[in-house]
Amino acid sequence: MTDPIADYLTRIRNGILARHRVVDIPASNLKKDITKILFEQGYILNYKFVDDGGQGIIKIALKYDPVTNVNAIKKLQRVSTPGLRQYVGYKDMPRVLNGLGIAVVSTSHGVITDKQARKEKVGGEVLCYIY
Repeated sequence: MTDPIADYLTRIRNGILARHRVVDIPASNLKKDITKILFEQGYILNYKFVDDGGQGIIKIALKYDPVTNVNAIKKLQRVSTPGLRQYVGYKDMPRVLNGLGIAVVSTSHGVITDKQARKEKVGGEVLCYIY
């Protein structure tokens, strides 16, 4: 697999389209950080890191509206790919849906959202957009 982040986003996207409540994803430290951001921003209901003796598994509980059964995540879009990395400074940090969505950025301060990157005045690699 050449792009584990794209695989991570695709597994979540497929889980949403299939109306699954829980999605299992192979774990890595970067994926764990992105999962924590999704939880903190309210895009997923809950998550759990399971140690299976190998690399581990991330169990993500997807969040749906109880009345309309619509998912909290409308779109997951990969920005920086292994073939074309997208780096930005904090002044040029993208605003997703004019601030309604988030951009996940890998910086020297760790994996953070675009709002935190602007606040801490650090740039980095834009991994994905979520809204």
